[in-house]
Amino acid sequence: MFLGFTKLTLLFLYTCCWVCVLSENNEVITCSNIVPLKYRTDNISLTDFGGVGDGHTLNTKAFREAIYRINHLSQREGGTTLYVPPGVYLTEPFNLTSHMTLHLAAGAVIKATQDSSNWPLIAPLPSYGRGRERPGGRYMSFIHGDGLQDVVITGENGTIDGQGDVWWNMWRKRTLQFTRPNLVEFVNSKDIIISNVIFKDSPFWNIHPVYCSNVVIRFATILAPRDSPNTDGIDPDSSSNVCIEDSYISTGDDLVAVKSGWDEYGIAYGRSSSNITIRRVSGSSPFAGIAVGSETSGGVENILAEHINLYNMGIGIHIKTNIGRGGYIKNINVSNVYIENARKGIKISGDVGDHADDKYDSNALPIVKGITMANVWGVKVLQAGLIKGMKHSPFTDICLSDINLHGVNGTRSRTPSWQCSDVSGVALQVSPWPCSELISHQLGSCANYY
Repeated sequence: MFLGFTKLTLLFLYTCCWVCVLSENNEVITCSNIVPLKYRTDNISLTDFGGVGDGHTLNTKAFREAIYRINHLSQREGGTTLYVPPGVYLTEPFNLTSHMTLHLAAGAVIKATQDSSNWPLIAPLPSYGRGRERPGGRYMSFIHGDGLQDVVITGENGTIDGQGDVWWNMWRKRTLQFTRPNLVEFVNSKDIIISNVIFKDSPFWNIHPVYCSNVVIRFATILAPRDSPNTDGIDPDSSSNVCIEDSYISTGDDLVAVKSGWDEYGIAYGRSSSNITIRRVSGSSPFAGIAVGSETSGGVENILAEHINLYNMGIGIHIKTNIGRGGYIKNINVSNVYIENARKGIKISGDVGDHADDKYDSNALPIVKGITMANVWGVKVLQAGLIKGMKHSPFTDICLSDINLHGVNGTRSRTPSWQCSDVSGVALQVSPWPCSELISHQLGSCANYY
């Protein structure tokens, strides 16, 4: 098959080598083996179905006929690779199918049409109860998959271009009728691999696996302007066993944000996000680098984020929820993070995010506990941190260890280095020294404390 390391991939690995984690055998530690890569015995090209890469011809029919052939006509074991050769292929949204690889050659661009009049509408996600932006349904993602298994999106760093500016302008002008489309979304799917592709200018969130399991996103480049609204990079949502590694993300919102449903709808649906690894990710955003929330009503647990490089950030690490969310956020481990030029280094907050409607239960208080952050280094950070729990549901078992967050040399901030309320935990070797609510712990580790 076509999958392999490209020059851009190797360059990325070289430039990030200082954060590579090596095993005893000097191999890079990875979680990507949770989804074995399968050999495709059948290979077809988009041009076999009339695909024209001139940037003007609409290729919707070619994509849909090729995928129909994979779904209904191919009898080959191992599945089929759909090869997209160099060129710019304009198309309307399309659905993928199981047991297929979408392979973008070097120089291949799959470009979304900016005509939204024929963009399909689909039902809201049950854990959200409505579209994330507007009541009712939502526009289908540009590349979509529902109820699928064994799907790969890969290539030689070809590009999936959402041409999102027309959607951003509708959002700014408040003329949206329905929630904007994601660039790529998988729903109720498993055994998904996304690698070696550039994702550009998504209308809304970029990559959104929701109600999924066994998902690998690796060697991805995700780009959008800093002022593009809600262009989150990767949002695992009510999903389990997700591996996000070796990627660069520069967008207008959170780089990686773990979610699990919105208020009473997420509580009723009751599907958590769990067992998610985020490793060797770098990037820039006016919002957060690594985020949990704010939609966490189904619960979030067992998250590992390590070896993260963040530049020109709003917030380095942000764990966020709100009254009415319910659910829980627990066993979150973040380590080996470098932050340069940020408004705030660490934020754990219980008053963030809007509500789906006025039917949320104000007594549905989230539980936030077991948050460990270690080996975090920051320079040009205006405020080191803020931890703001809830009066009737304090945040507990918070551990900060080996944290150094330095301000801008020669300037004095009017904001205190740390602000805390309704929180308990410990701090070990933190500079500047955090708030009094965190007990000084000079010996041992946070693990000993709990």
